[in-house]
Amino acid sequence: MSNFLSPEEQLSLIKRGVEAIYSEEDLLAKLKENRPLRIKLGMDPTAPDLHFGHTVVLNKLRHFQDLGHEVLFLIGDYTARIGDPTGKNNTRPPLSEEQVQQNAKTYAEQVFKILDKDKTKIVFNSEWFGKMSAGDMIALASQVTVSRMLERDDFSKRYATQTPIAIHEFLYPLVQGYDSVALQADVELGGTDQTFNILMGRTLQGRYNQEAQVCITMPILEGLDGVQKMSKSLGNYIGIDDAAGVMFQKILSMPDTLIPRYFELLSFKPMDEVNALLDEMANGRNPQEIKRILALELIERFHGREAAENAHKSAGNRLADGELPVDLPEVTLALGEQDKLFITQVLNGANLAKNSAQAKDMLSRGAVKVDGQVVDASFALSAGQTVVIQAGKKAYAKVTIA
Repeated sequence: MSNFLSPEEQLSLIKRGVEAIYSEEDLLAKLKENRPLRIKLGMDPTAPDLHFGHTVVLNKLRHFQDLGHEVLFLIGDYTARIGDPTGKNNTRPPLSEEQVQQNAKTYAEQVFKILDKDKTKIVFNSEWFGKMSAGDMIALASQVTVSRMLERDDFSKRYATQTPIAIHEFLYPLVQGYDSVALQADVELGGTDQTFNILMGRTLQGRYNQEAQVCITMPILEGLDGVQKMSKSLGNYIGIDDAAGVMFQKILSMPDTLIPRYFELLSFKPMDEVNALLDEMANGRNPQEIKRILALELIERFHGREAAENAHKSAGNRLADGELPVDLPEVTLALGEQDKLFITQVLNGANLAKNSAQAKDMLSRGAVKVDGQVVDASFALSAGQTVVIQAGKKAYAKVTIA
């Protein structure tokens, strides 16, 4: 347990970037007990490729670790078979056990790029739910009313429009809430979209004669467009497995308005240091220099110091003078039933364009090069070919057609 910071100092650090705490008074009281608190974060292994939006809550977990608290990283292998209905307007198909296990393995590998492995306990909720009888589950279901469940925005909308709600979907918040009972959690973290579910844990602990957990919600991170939430499907994301050069390029391309938000939620620099940088920017320092500082910190976290120091070379327009980037991404595309792949398909498949419209636009402007030569939309690749493609000034990949 941290013997260096007072409860009030810990609370100040914990509050950084937080959307809401239910309740701050309860959290301060727990911190005053001067013991390692049990901090829970539950994630269903349904999206194994994490982006920076997912790391917001993981960063907060790391803050708790650095203060000396015990982190319980719960992989919801059991709840993933139900399917989280949060934000959904229809019933989500559950994952198979094989899918769950594979995703869980990938998840664990990625989260330890942020969390301290030696200070993290990974648990699976199948450990206790796998032993539950039908009677136990009925007893759990009796703890909450249907009217309480319909308070959830997504359920109420579906009910009002007569969109089917399966009974097992009602179980999801109960099962997630019971995880807190099983783990005797002191604190649970989650995104703002999980508020109902994590408050359910607080409710159920009271029903099972436990001290109610504190619930902390973190904001949803805006994507690189500065408007919509970060999402792979929207193409406005930075993946934690993105190559160092790609990561560098994306961070430097974000709107200046996102700089304070990204520093607060993604950087581990103390806020007084962050505020000093923001003051410098307000007084005329080039915002690109500030973004570069953030980029180097984040690239070092996910790829190491050497990669961070060389990232600007990778992201720069090196192909123009015949040189290859340091960490040239390699992509293999399958022909499938086709004889060849046209360059528009290749640009989309290699993630060198957000969509076909952008690919066609770059081709019409002569902004696409294959092995250093400008190509147009009629260009195609056949099986066995391996080429280096540059799209625009900084997007590039070594592409093999299989």
